Amino acid sequence: MYTRVLRFAPSPNGYLHLGHAYSALLNYDMARESGGRLLLRIEDIDAARCRPEYEAAIYEDLHWLGISWTGPVRRQSEHFADYEAAIAKLDAARLLYASFESRSEINALVAEREREGPWPRDPDGGPLYPGRARKMPLADRERRRRAGEPFALRLAMDAAMARAGVLTWTESGHGPQGQTGLMTATPQRWGDVVLARKELLTSYHLAVVLDDALQGVTEIVRGQDLFWATGVHRLLQALLGLPEPAYHHHRLILDEEGRKLSKATQATSLRELRALGRSAADIRRMVGLGR
Repeated sequence: MYTRVLRFAPSPNGYLHLGHAYSALLNYDMARESGGRLLLRIEDIDAARCRPEYEAAIYEDLHWLGISWTGPVRRQSEHFADYEAAIAKLDAARLLYASFESRSEINALVAEREREGPWPRDPDGGPLYPGRARKMPLADRERRRRAGEPFALRLAMDAAMARAGVLTWTESGHGPQGQTGLMTATPQRWGDVVLARKELLTSYHLAVVLDDALQGVTEIVRGQDLFWATGVHRLLQALLGLPEPAYHHHRLILDEEGRKLSKATQATSLRELRALGRSAADIRRMVGLGR
């Protein structure tokens, strides 16, 4: 019998706000109304920013909202061996290469290229990788890695797409321009994405794809800001032989200036709203899920 499995996957690098509440409640409601299961994952691979007190606050906020989940919580920091095995598989297939430029060096290369005209950028507005690491002799790349130089492992996008072929996904929500239905994946829009670094052998893209597969997630419900990243995720699923989930990208909760709520912009947290006397029912109404 098919069981619908959804997940909520926050990062403990700040306190949850209304945007998180909307996503968590929507996932919870969709799972409960279909007789499915909701899983909780803590995406804590960024050790420099993630803190135990933020993780504890996530549990407190979810319980306050009336959200429960099935099974143990998966914490990414406890599963680096899974990510390293996936990197090794892609590396063995010769789909990865090391680049050695720092972020400032990449910015300088982009500025140089843009003297001749606009340089292509990814859907988030970041410049595509402008370096020449793929043309570097393999022996030189290996020598520099053995010497301990910092590096990023990038996906050779053209080779990866040639291997995977045309990819699609089923979208039951809406993209930023209202896209819905059967979507064609366009991972090439991201260029040669970084999948790991010397100091951290995974990235968001790789970890989230692997986690969803290992947890048996059948439907991914998340914000529209991740709509275009689905192209990269579908590509990684194909390359690693992972199941294809369905996707539902939901609207974002915006501030008064029309910006997505963010920890970086000091969006009012749920714990602050609770301290001001707001109830869980108030939060539901504030995010448009009131009953």
